[in-house]
Amino acid sequence: MRTALLVLFLARAAAAQSSWDLDALSKAPKTADAEGFQVEGLKAITYDGVAWKGNPTRVFAWLGVPKAEGKVPAMVLVHGGGGTAFADWAKLWTSRGYAAIAMDLCGAVPKKGAKGWERLEQGGPPGWGGFEQIDGAEKDHWTWQAVGNIALAHSLLRSLPEIDADRIGITGISWGGYLTCIAASVDSRYKFAAPVYGCGFLGDNSTWLGTFEKMGKEKADKWLKLWDPSQYLKQAKMPFLWVNGTNDFAYPLDSYLKSYRLPATERTLAIRVRMAHAHGGPGEKPEEIHAFANAIFKGGVPLARITAQKADKNSFSVEFTSKAPIVKAELNFTRDAGKWQARKWESVAATVESGRVTCAVPEDAKVYYVNLFDDRNLVVSSEHVERP
Repeated sequence: MRTALLVLFLARAAAAQSSWDLDALSKAPKTADAEGFQVEGLKAITYDGVAWKGNPTRVFAWLGVPKAEGKVPAMVLVHGGGGTAFADWAKLWTSRGYAAIAMDLCGAVPKKGAKGWERLEQGGPPGWGGFEQIDGAEKDHWTWQAVGNIALAHSLLRSLPEIDADRIGITGISWGGYLTCIAASVDSRYKFAAPVYGCGFLGDNSTWLGTFEKMGKEKADKWLKLWDPSQYLKQAKMPFLWVNGTNDFAYPLDSYLKSYRLPATERTLAIRVRMAHAHGGPGEKPEEIHAFANAIFKGGVPLARITAQKADKNSFSVEFTSKAPIVKAELNFTRDAGKWQARKWESVAATVESGRVTCAVPEDAKVYYVNLFDDRNLVVSSEHVERP
């Protein structure tokens, strides 16, 4: 018992010592042109990153600023596992009238070599998770490094005269969604956050349980206390849009629910049945993120807002408000138990009338929730309900 308490105390103490110097990170880093990289409409740069093992680092990034009258809003784009700074992702947002920065967070550049993305001279630690770094100094761990370099990218955007510093959001995919949860929680300057797939509670039933087992309980507990998003999400100050699928291999819905309930801020869910997990279209292009940003930054039509939900023995109801017409609703449910990733989901139409959705729930449904679809085919989800 004393050993367990000591481990917990040390992990919490380590977490307290690994906080980021936000005053330093709020200053725009020095930049330089990145030679050998060219994409129309974007600028390839490197910027000064946080020190790693006491040495200076450089971070590669694509930076795009659209031509416009007046200052434009901006997005920080955080790639996921196996990814890098993606030019197409930055161009997607510049085509929408947003400035964007997409940076590599694994000390690499977007150029394929024999062993994957080529390393950048003076690059920081490779990804992902930094599990093998747990015995080193916390500020040298991959998560600390990545979150620090995200904050510096944000500060760089804010320093540009073409960008409105009061209209900057962040979105990230998979490990990038994980990082978005932490980055937005510790950096209150963002006006919204949209993690895709990524969430906290990785020690519950995530795809990394085998990794934690191999680390041993003491080291796994230390990693989770230092770097699990659940340690930070309560600090978040901005609205969140949570985008995921019912069968995500890495971030199951039960961990997702516990994560999105932590921030005491406005939250919107967009949970599609069997949403694919990938960079490119699935993770970068959900139109819900675009609409969410436009509503906050450009006065666009917002997503629907679910105001209440009620589960009875065999019925479920959801109340909502929406400025866009809701054209349909569906009850999504699974009769399966066991691993979330393997469950079969079914969908049936639900009744929509006067700001309310009602539906009968099959007696053998183990989990269920409602999706609303507006006339833009944008989805907003209720929280899921688990039957005992």
